[in-house]
Amino acid sequence: MKLLLIHSDFIEYEVKGKAIKNPEETKIKTDRLEEALTVFTAVEKVDEKSPGKAVLQTVSEIEKTAEQLKVKNIMLYPYAHLSSDLAGPKKAQEILVEIEYELKQKNFNVKRSPFGWYKSFKISCKGHPLSELSREIIPEGEESDSLKKERKLSSYWHILTEDGKLHDVGKFNFKGHENLKIFSFHEKDKSKATKQEPPHVKLMQKLEIADYEPASDGGNMRFYPKGRFIKKLIEEYVTQRVVEYGGLEVETPIMYDMDHPTLSKYLQRFPARQYQIESDKRNFFLRFAACFGQFLMAHDATISYKNLPLKIYELTRYSFRREQSGELTGLRRLRAFTMPDVHAFTSDLNMAMDEFKVRFDLCLSVLDKIGIVNDDIEMALRTTKDFYGKNKDFILDLVKKLGKPILIEMWDERIFYFILKFEFNFVDMSDKASALSTDQIDIENGERYDIKFADKNGKTKHPLILHCSPSGAIERVIYALLEKEAIKMNKGQKPMLPLWLSPTQIRFIPVKSDFVKTCEKLIEDFNKKSPFIHIRADIDDREESVSRKIRDAEKEWTPIIVVVGEKESKSKTLTPRFRDKSIGKENHAYKLDELHSLISEITSDYPQHRIPLSVHLSKRPKFK
Repeated sequence: MKLLLIHSDFIEYEVKGKAIKNPEETKIKTDRLEEALTVFTAVEKVDEKSPGKAVLQTVSEIEKTAEQLKVKNIMLYPYAHLSSDLAGPKKAQEILVEIEYELKQKNFNVKRSPFGWYKSFKISCKGHPLSELSREIIPEGEESDSLKKERKLSSYWHILTEDGKLHDVGKFNFKGHENLKIFSFHEKDKSKATKQEPPHVKLMQKLEIADYEPASDGGNMRFYPKGRFIKKLIEEYVTQRVVEYGGLEVETPIMYDMDHPTLSKYLQRFPARQYQIESDKRNFFLRFAACFGQFLMAHDATISYKNLPLKIYELTRYSFRREQSGELTGLRRLRAFTMPDVHAFTSDLNMAMDEFKVRFDLCLSVLDKIGIVNDDIEMALRTTKDFYGKNKDFILDLVKKLGKPILIEMWDERIFYFILKFEFNFVDMSDKASALSTDQIDIENGERYDIKFADKNGKTKHPLILHCSPSGAIERVIYALLEKEAIKMNKGQKPMLPLWLSPTQIRFIPVKSDFVKTCEKLIEDFNKKSPFIHIRADIDDREESVSRKIRDAEKEWTPIIVVVGEKESKSKTLTPRFRDKSIGKENHAYKLDELHSLISEITSDYPQHRIPLSVHLSKRPKFK
């Protein structure tokens, strides 16, 4: 199916004569529709093989475009000139009738010009960046031979091992690298849609971290106090690491003018994923990364070679991307997300590659300290054959740092604005892979945005730009942490968030109400130990049995549980239950100072905040 979509002030036509032997019967010889999305349509032979899929995919594309343009009027106009590989007239007409019917079911006002007639027409195009769009719809599983050949020629998939050997993905022995196998074929298939609900969704709900917001657009989440707290800690930690690396923190707008000469060219390449709003008779789009604001800021800056590499950082709360509804599940893929984005402006390719290595180490370290270790990730690297051939040793050094094989996608020629890109991906229980950390060497946007720096000789040059997110979207990091624990649960192990991320680190459980005061005093003493370390402790003072309180603490994944009774009150020693045995010794009596030191040693390098809820469980609301 070939489509030409025109956002029109009006479209009108007049039937002139037969174009085929048996055209569609019609009493309507002239018609007109104002403020419409006019869809010139050519049904092709490939659509005849899967007409149902062709209809659904075409309707979805038209609906998506109409929603972006905020139009309810649609003119379907058969236009054979869009293709040289047309479907038979009878089948083409049937498919167009089905498209008309499905669009009407979605409450669009639809008109369809009659099939098989020569017609004269007049159309007025509105003339904004999204007023003229072309689309090619290929029913899933029904690619033409030419398209299959083009795809095969444009992208090559290999596994690169630590010994420097390239292996064809289809022939590589993945024994011991099962997640790499899942990830590799997930990438080749390019499927983002989720067929089943991933385990982290129920976990985020059960733990009162986040949930869907039915009153908002899909992919916009509500975060409860615990979830907002976890999110804040990760945001602050990533920002802390980027600032230590040398990032200059800035803040930029979330919306930009669609008619801006530099931005509009980019938008025309990716129109379907943008949110658009109108203000003061101007059209704006919501950013999907910090690139726009940071690049415009760099364009206005005075930069010397002495300032390079110049590192500009923003934690975007929020970035927006209008993902397809079938791709939205829990925290894995959202339409509004928080993205740490640090760009480095470099003088030349040598500096860019040196900086790339530094940021590679930063990404590995950030994920590891958050709780997503080397074994949890698989790496993809994307580049051209030419760059790979000239820089194989550089790429191999990255593989050796990771310490395991990686997936490489190579092209005959450069397709995107970057010449090199890596991603660290997490493979979940649904065998879906999601990118976390990433970095890329951009060789186009320095010139496109007319960003300049003065070199040693005073000459003006355009920098190369590195785009890096050290962790990936914050929401996706939480998804990965929860999915990681779901995998552990599936193996019969106890799940737990890292100690530094747990909203409650210690829960005191008094054996009866007489010991609530003792628990309060223990927390007070904890807080006096160090003004810089906040150990988050709470008290289960509810009128429940001790066994019930312990079970509830376990359900909340509480890392340390301490039952407090007469013995603990008199001896001033505590015998904690550690959810993760790496935290401390089981059945061991600790003085308060010892327990404080134990926790401080693990959490001291991370952001410090007091508990986000009431210390007393009896005073807490239930959010789920």
